[in-house]
Amino acid sequence: MLVNSTKGKILAKRVAVARSFGRRLKGLLFRKELPPGEALIIEPCKSVHTFFMLFPIDLIFYDDKGRVISVFPALPPFRLTPVIRPARGVVELPAGTITETGTETGDTIRFEDG
Repeated sequence: MLVNSTKGKILAKRVAVARSFGRRLKGLLFRKELPPGEALIIEPCKSVHTFFMLFPIDLIFYDDKGRVISVFPALPPFRLTPVIRPARGVVELPAGTITETGTETGDTIRFEDG
């Protein structure tokens, strides 16, 4: 489970992690949706594109300490984020999750057993 520990909110109950080159490259491509309660973490990652995706996603970039350093709510298909140099990775979530949880720059995210 992935939690915004600053806000005490669950970001995702089911989390997949992509660390290999192939998994990071594929990301969410070819999926028809990202269901509520699911997330994909990509590490390492400093930028994301949504080329050829079929739906918008929320993005949370975080640093080595799990601090949120940049958010992109409801990034539509065929977009590219700027490079977020201090980012360790990114969490890709269903669009609306950032707003629903009040997640913002400066919050801390972490894994919990759940």
